Amino acid sequence: MADFVHLHTHSEFSLLDGASRVKELVSKAKELGMSAIALTDHGVMYGIIEFFEEAQKQGIKPIIGCEVYVAPGSRFEKTRSTESYTHLLLLAENEQGYRNLMKLVALSFFEGFYYKPRVDKELLEQYHDGLIAASACLAGQVARHLNQDNYEAAKEEALYFNELFGEGNFYLEVQDHGLAEQKKVNVGMFKLSDELGLPVIATNDIHYTKQADAQTHDVLLCIQTGSTLAEPGRMKFETDEFYLKSGAEMAAIFPGRPEALQNTCNIADRCNVEIKFGEYLLPNYEIPEGYTVDEYFEKLCREGFAKRYPNPTEAHRERLEYEIGVIEQMGFPGYFLVVHDFVNYAKSNDIKVGPGRGSAAGSIVAYSLKITNIDPMEYNLLFERFLNPERISLPDIDIDFCFERRPEVIDYVTKKYGEDRVAQIITFGTMAAKAAIRDAGRVFDIPYGRVDKIAKLIPDGLHEGRQWTIDAALKVSQEMRDAYENDELTQRVIDMAKNLEGLVRQDSIHAAGVVIADQELTNRTPIQRKGGAEIVTQYSMGCIEKIGLLKMDFLGLRTLTVIDNAVKNIKMIHGVDIDIDVLPLSDETTYELLRRGESTGVFQLESSGMRALLRDLQPTAFTDIIALLALYRPGPLGSGMVKDFVDRKHGRKPISHLHPMLEPILKETYGVMVYQEQVMLIASTMAGFSMGEGDTLRKAMGKKLPEVLAKFREKFISGSVDNGVDANLAGKIFDLIVHFAGYGFNKSHSTAYAAISWQTAWLKANYPVEFMAALLTSIMGNKDKVAQYINECRRMGTEILPPDVNESYRDFTVVGKAIRFGLSAVRNVGEGVIEAIIREREENGLFRSIYDYCRRVDTNALNKRTIESLIKGGAFDSCKVSRRQLLLTFEKAVEIGARSQKDKASGQFTIFDLGDSGDSGTAEAVNDPIDDIVPEFDTPELLLYEKEMLGLYVSDHPLLGVADEFLNQTEYSTSELKEQKDGTVAWVGGIIAKITRLTTKKGDLMLFLNVEDLDGSVEVIVFPAVYDKFKDIIAEDKIVLIKGRLDIKEDEIKVISLEIREFDAKTGGKAANRRKAKPNGNGTSNGTSNGTINGTSNGKKLNGNSALVLTVSKSMMTAQFAERLKEILRTQPGPVPVFLKLQNGGEPTILALAPEYNIAPQNGLFAELKELCGEGAVNIE
Repeated sequence: MADFVHLHTHSEFSLLDGASRVKELVSKAKELGMSAIALTDHGVMYGIIEFFEEAQKQGIKPIIGCEVYVAPGSRFEKTRSTESYTHLLLLAENEQGYRNLMKLVALSFFEGFYYKPRVDKELLEQYHDGLIAASACLAGQVARHLNQDNYEAAKEEALYFNELFGEGNFYLEVQDHGLAEQKKVNVGMFKLSDELGLPVIATNDIHYTKQADAQTHDVLLCIQTGSTLAEPGRMKFETDEFYLKSGAEMAAIFPGRPEALQNTCNIADRCNVEIKFGEYLLPNYEIPEGYTVDEYFEKLCREGFAKRYPNPTEAHRERLEYEIGVIEQMGFPGYFLVVHDFVNYAKSNDIKVGPGRGSAAGSIVAYSLKITNIDPMEYNLLFERFLNPERISLPDIDIDFCFERRPEVIDYVTKKYGEDRVAQIITFGTMAAKAAIRDAGRVFDIPYGRVDKIAKLIPDGLHEGRQWTIDAALKVSQEMRDAYENDELTQRVIDMAKNLEGLVRQDSIHAAGVVIADQELTNRTPIQRKGGAEIVTQYSMGCIEKIGLLKMDFLGLRTLTVIDNAVKNIKMIHGVDIDIDVLPLSDETTYELLRRGESTGVFQLESSGMRALLRDLQPTAFTDIIALLALYRPGPLGSGMVKDFVDRKHGRKPISHLHPMLEPILKETYGVMVYQEQVMLIASTMAGFSMGEGDTLRKAMGKKLPEVLAKFREKFISGSVDNGVDANLAGKIFDLIVHFAGYGFNKSHSTAYAAISWQTAWLKANYPVEFMAALLTSIMGNKDKVAQYINECRRMGTEILPPDVNESYRDFTVVGKAIRFGLSAVRNVGEGVIEAIIREREENGLFRSIYDYCRRVDTNALNKRTIESLIKGGAFDSCKVSRRQLLLTFEKAVEIGARSQKDKASGQFTIFDLGDSGDSGTAEAVNDPIDDIVPEFDTPELLLYEKEMLGLYVSDHPLLGVADEFLNQTEYSTSELKEQKDGTVAWVGGIIAKITRLTTKKGDLMLFLNVEDLDGSVEVIVFPAVYDKFKDIIAEDKIVLIKGRLDIKEDEIKVISLEIREFDAKTGGKAANRRKAKPNGNGTSNGTSNGTINGTSNGKKLNGNSALVLTVSKSMMTAQFAERLKEILRTQPGPVPVFLKLQNGGEPTILALAPEYNIAPQNGLFAELKELCGEGAVNIE
């Protein structure tokens, strides 16, 4: 076997150009007996850490490199030319070379980016030490000259690089993939070598690992360029030779030139870069004079502890000292000081900070330093879940900040530690199963509908806690297996998609990650500029942590902004200062709101499923909310744990424990194992594990490694026996823990987020108008969310008012018990106009008329289009003139206003500037022209203008008058669609707001409809066959009902129409009962049943004729519940009797309500009853 090392290698991190996965690349080199391999991706170093680690793991030497792009002249020249860059291969010989390579790559983005990140000769002259260079492929400058028959220019270029990098550090590169140009260039390269004495290396410009991967690479290039395989003239590699060849294959390509192969081994021997893992490279936090880091850390901890606990118990003091000791022993006081500092900065500058996130809420040190705001002792949260003293690793404290002001905190950190030491962190998007199938299908030019059908064979959700893979889906789904085995086209698409699946597709900025380095970042990680401004690492978050840099998550949480603005609203309107962090957790008004399921807009509790669960659970304590957040996840919901939890709370199931030791640990969750911390406590209490061992056990259970669990099981049983527990029972308990550990959730995180849930629920329950105004402001750019929350305001009885030049500010504003739209919601009204309106109004009083407005506001705000938009949006309604009249006269008002302001500026006055008294023109004294009174537009036209300017209907809505009838004729509102399964067929509906027409390749007409209801909007696709059938019904502004199939991709929801009907409020029969007839969450039907109800009341047996049956738990029967129930039933009097089916653990009790509560089963009655009683509680029987 010939000695040879591949030095020119591209991985998947040469985005959409390299098809080699790093692990496969290294494995193949190892398999072929190679001692080393290089990674030289195009212009970036994204994969270096993963590559370095994998190579070391497999026992071959990693060589760090990059194929850089070189500008033809200065990197600062950015004009389009025939030659915007060439290639050059760089390899790091030592640590200096590694640092210089990172510096070059960074500067290629910061200074040289023009289509590609480019260096230039100036940079190479500055940062060449420790680097070995090679002339690269056909795109290299030397090769390009040779290919153009310009031998002398090639010679000059080669001599330049040889002199620059130093004797023995520049190599001529030869490649042969069967291309005629390469054979020509190689002759020139060998001639240069012989003439100039420059060494030659043979490389293969690897873009895929195996020769069989050539088509996968070709498909990848099509994805990159948006082309199909059959497209003529597309970018492609002409041969299938760009794979990882053996030394023998390379020797066969270059017979008679053994030095070209031997030189690769010589270079590999020279390259010795060591990247250290497991270090902690914390930034230098400046300590006040006279203190060590540990001393200052202890000082702040004890001062904060004294404020948090004015009367601490011995347990509190012991916990503090224990945590301080562990943190100092691990060497992490500096970490806590850094976090404390920027959190303190945020709080000192009124930037809202969350109460905690993740396991950090379990630390009393974090609580004392005011990093978190959750008392870990009160909620029995465990420090070891956060920081395990038996397994040293850097702490992970993630912080939530006000969404709008998060950048201020990052700016503070950047200024404190230096712009060259702080950056955001890159993240890579990979091709998931469905996306890979769709990409493959598009490249094969298969019709979308066919490809989509194949993609949807992949199940939704997660599989064993991870994204579904194609292989996993083939194992689980019989339908997918059948399609794969019986359809050649499906098999072709799936096979290609399996090759693409998991490959890196694009880079982006991590939503929260920020790195703070101990020295200049480019000494630790290559960086780049993303989006024109943000500095971003080229190493991903996991890699950043591996090399020891401090990584923090600075998360922007919109809810914190909502809370902050709501508190400000309350202060402004009521003069009340609310300390949101010390709200009473016993507020009955808040619990009542939650028990009614009226939690739209409440953090983490607003989905329809969560609202139904709140009604079922009927929370009575804060610990119930903590548990809810932990339980409302696919695993626990699918396992039956949630139902078990609810039934035990209400006594419908007995609470039992396998051993008395478990009772104090599981008491607050009614005997159900909900939290990971409970696993740790059981291991400690029953089996004598240390808390650190308990945390290690928790992690092992999460990974479900059989051999590891077997050792832990033996230790658990042994320790339990020592504590007097029967061995068989101990084994049974361990197995039960293993089963539930897969569903367990971090209690510290759940507690911290439950605090935010409580804060938002308290605000909504106690200051509903102020809260909803803040909530609406926070999502002002999301039309569907605004519509949903406006509908919630209407349900709450809060009036929504259009914008007004005399009352509106920029955002939504509280006006009495109503909410006024902000001026920024009006189209064509910019920030400058808004500021001018508010400033003039506050300085000189309200505007009396449109003429008064035009005379007074800044001339920059006298734009006719802007004023027309304000009129149509209702912003001049307070002037008591119809919008129609204003639209007829506003141009005259603008002319008068502009002339008046011009005259005033020159010291002149007109007759209109004088009032009855003859005094000169104050705002109060000016007379307006007298216009003819013009009646207002009809309501539909008025609403259309509102919709045009504000994006939605405000003063009224075409559906409001028929809301109940419309609700009953649909199965889901637009806001409920996201919670349904892909492929669900259902009736939806709304107003056709927009129609987009498209002609298919066959010349048929198809439509895309934007359909809006009270909660939002959805796109409806009308294919030609459906259009031909229902085209007479389809028109803008018409209310329609659509039977369609949901097409859900990630967060995008569309409806494929199957049937379209015009809405008729008077429709009866099945169409009027669609919502009531759809299955509920328990798999039963809310529709009519022919069964009987067993049970008696006053000796009567119930059966036969229709009756409304409400199934409720006895604990729900509070005075408030009864009053609300009576109130709802009285709204729809009729002939149908109502029965209450009371559940209390045993045989249900049936109560007949008095005839005065008989109802007519129509309109919105059922929706209100479900809101009160729960989704599955309302049945016609």
